Amino acid sequence: MNSDSIVDVPGIEVGHAQDEVALTGCTVILCRKGAVAGVDVRGSAPGTRETDLLDPVNLVQKIHAVLLAGGSAFGLDAASGVMRYLEEHKIGLNTGVAKVPIVPAAILFDLGVGRKDVHPDAEMGYKACLAASRSAPAEGNVGAGTGASVGKLFGNALAMKSGMGSVSLHIAGGIIVGAMAAVNAFGDVMDPGNGEIVAGLRSGRVGPVRVGGREKFADMVAMMKKPLARNVLRLASLSNTTLGVVATNAKLTKTEATKVAQMAHDGLARAIRPAHTMFDGETIFALSTSNKSADVTTIGTFAAEAMTQAILRGVRLAASAGGLPGLGDQ
Repeated sequence: MNSDSIVDVPGIEVGHAQDEVALTGCTVILCRKGAVAGVDVRGSAPGTRETDLLDPVNLVQKIHAVLLAGGSAFGLDAASGVMRYLEEHKIGLNTGVAKVPIVPAAILFDLGVGRKDVHPDAEMGYKACLAASRSAPAEGNVGAGTGASVGKLFGNALAMKSGMGSVSLHIAGGIIVGAMAAVNAFGDVMDPGNGEIVAGLRSGRVGPVRVGGREKFADMVAMMKKPLARNVLRLASLSNTTLGVVATNAKLTKTEATKVAQMAHDGLARAIRPAHTMFDGETIFALSTSNKSADVTTIGTFAAEAMTQAILRGVRLAASAGGLPGLGDQ
């Protein structure tokens, strides 16, 4: 199977559910047979659930799904729907008296795009599970990326639409590393291959400004040098957070999966500038679903590369919505 997405990794299924009017949604990454998992939270405004159990010193060894959701902290409710689905299918940690699904989750803030009074809930989480499959997942304005945006130094006025992206990398020995990202960054997204900004803080007061048919960007970091931007920064919106999942068929321990999640953040930082700010809650999960032999340094290296590519796809495939221009219209 080669869908150029995270579902190329055996044991991984992806399902989206969204409200296209309210512009919010959630994405579930199902691991029906369980996956060894790690997590690394780098941003300073995270919203998470069941991440402590992924610490290598803690008891639980495998998880059964990861939920990524919009809706800020309200969106964590969608994990209850994922648990209900897994319980119905008798998937979970065998405690001796019941099987308890293990579903870590992380949320992003999309309340400033679309409706602020509609959030992913348990029913939406359940629907995402019903939609989950091994087929190549939809990208752009879907799932947790439905209300995502980037370049928000001045709020939505000069921001751009972003969304969900996924890739897979096939390396020697039959090793596969896949990534999925819901891109909702405070900063700009840039292509590290040429150093150019792909999406982010736009120049101009109204609508996209184009030079030679391309967006003209203000450059977030350059703007942050100026007194005006520094004053605005003190009041900057908390409406951010990029979420990611990397998965591999390589055999990893919880400690190694945690290291892979850490290394995957390097790929995030290559594509998003600035990254890991006080206004973002970047969280990346790493999953191991099989027993292929590979060293953790190799897996982490390609996890970072896959994360960069997934982020770039997340902005390039996002269509205009909520009054924000998107590159997916082109």
